Amino acid sequence: MTNLLIKLFIKDKDNIKDKAVRHKYGNLGGFVGIACNMLLFLIKIFAGIASGSIAVTADAFNNLSDMGSSVVTLLGFKIASKSPDKDHPFGHGRMEYMSGFIVSVVIIIVGFELLTDSIDKVFHPETLNVSWVVIAILAVSIIIKFWMGLFNNKVGSIINSAALKATARDSINDVISTSAVLLTTLINFTFSINLDGYIGVLVALFIMYGGFSAAKDMISPLLGAAPDPETVNMIKDTVLKNDYFVGIHDLIIHDYGPGRCFASLHVEVPDSVNIVECHEVIDACEKDVFERLGIVLVIHMDPIATSDSKRNAMDAIVKNIISSIDKSLSYHDLRIVDGEKRVNIIFDVVKPFDVKYTDQELIETIQQKLWEINPAYYCIIEIDRDYTPEKRGE
Repeated sequence: MTNLLIKLFIKDKDNIKDKAVRHKYGNLGGFVGIACNMLLFLIKIFAGIASGSIAVTADAFNNLSDMGSSVVTLLGFKIASKSPDKDHPFGHGRMEYMSGFIVSVVIIIVGFELLTDSIDKVFHPETLNVSWVVIAILAVSIIIKFWMGLFNNKVGSIINSAALKATARDSINDVISTSAVLLTTLINFTFSINLDGYIGVLVALFIMYGGFSAAKDMISPLLGAAPDPETVNMIKDTVLKNDYFVGIHDLIIHDYGPGRCFASLHVEVPDSVNIVECHEVIDACEKDVFERLGIVLVIHMDPIATSDSKRNAMDAIVKNIISSIDKSLSYHDLRIVDGEKRVNIIFDVVKPFDVKYTDQELIETIQQKLWEINPAYYCIIEIDRDYTPEKRGE
């Protein structure tokens, strides 16, 4: 069914880098969500009123909130697809994240309202009027929600949409919550044991938990989450395949929404290369990264005296010192300035956020180890941050 819908409503469905095609995928996800959730709300509210079950009614309003979420998602994709303008030169892509966050807040509010109603039912239970019709409605809704979870997950994966993936998780959460409602309905129908209020509380808490989880996922890219390690590695591999470059550092990736990434980095090149030729290679590399990854890359060139034996010897010394302190540390831009009574060793140290040393402690530790080798060695260190941290243990 999912493949059929994609084939029917999205022309050029494989060209997902095209913002117009991505917008169509978002529209499809939104319209399917609106149609299915409206259907589920209508049949469940009928079942809830007919049976007098707060748990079924809570589940119905959960579907109504999901329908509202789909409307917000549609609006989010529409705004996100707008072209850049003078006030938003990087585009409007982050609106996709914002719409997902709004959806999460709505889910939390709905869950809280249902929680208060369910608690009241715990202390003031009412007789339920359960029938096979109600049970059948709940069973059908589980099947529909399960398909919606698969549908949204597939569409979200195709266009790498955090909002649609969050909707998919919410659909699976609905499968679990409706299954719990169905179970308590069957228990009441079979054994005349009323667990309606208690299950309503559990469903409401489950809805709120899903809302908080989705909000966390949406707000993370808005705050500036670390980039995907796979993207980082692909950029590094694409750049370092050029023989002109002997290393890279200071890679920073800015995410302005799906398909709207900008990056900058420094490449290390031997100081003997032809600057004009190197500039041409850098231009070609920036173009290659954009064509492969859709990322606008700006490269800064750092010349390194690779043929200087004194500098290379000091490079080995600093490398051993840095590694002995913490293997997650790295350094770059090392150069030496000789004086009459002291040798200044200038370089930058890249310190991951979880290194136990403060900046000053790290500098003092490196300085002390250099003095143990030669009292004339003085380090001048700039502490850099690692804005593309890789997961430890990988």
